[in-house]
This record gives sequence, structure tokens and C-alpha cells, in this order.
Amino acid sequence: EKQLVESGGGLVQAGGSLRLSCVASGFSFGNYAIGWFRQAPGREREGPLCIMSPDGSSYYADSVKGRFTISRDNSENTAYLQMNNLKVEDTAAYICAAVDDFEVITRGFRGVEFDYWGPGTQVTVSS
Repeated sequence: EKQLVESGGGLVQAGGSLRLSCVASGFSFGNYAIGWFRQAPGREREGPLCIMSPDGSSYYADSVKGRFTISRDNSENTAYLQMNNLKVEDTAAYICAAVDDFEVITRGFRGVEFDYWGPGTQVTVSS
């Protein structure tokens, strides 16, 4: 079965940092782009916050550009999200998702729809 599992969330003070991980299994990780999303209680899912293709090409939304960095290790079937200078408004469940890179090549980052989703990991930023 195709699975994505996030980890690394927790409680952090504003201005602090966290690094999230997303481990994939059940599919050819090297053929899929990975994106990060987030959803706060009572609000719609936001994203993609960022996306990275297997070759390292990346996209960032304006809301996280300069603070968040996506990376991946294809040999370990793992993607990461480094979050710096966290703000209270970053509080949310952070979710990773995957889509065949063929779709990114065909449609571009802005036109892609993700197929596989993890359950999320909670990030809470306190003041």
C-alpha cells in the first residue's frame, strides 16, 4: 500500500525552528514529487506550501518563502521540511503529499493535483 507518514511536529516558541520528515513507502519515491500542506483548526487546508520534484526542482508559496526549506533524500524515500522563524500563525497540522512527477512535467507546479496524503503532524507555535 502507498503510504506517507510525517514526524517531527511539536510545541515551539515563536522565532524557533522545527524540522519535519515525511517517509514514503509502497511506491517508487524517485518518480514522485512531494509537497507540504497545512491545516489549522476551523480553517481550510493551505497549500501547497512547497513542492520538490525528484531532481530537486522546487516551488515555494509566498507565505513560507525565505523561512521554510523543502529537501529530499531519494535513497531514503524521505522528504523534509525545515521551518525557521516560526510564527504563531504557522500553528497547524502539517501534511505531506505525493504526485507522479509526470504530472509536474506535464502541468507545472501550479497545475498539479496530489494523489497520496499523509495523516499529518501537529506543529504548535506559542507566543
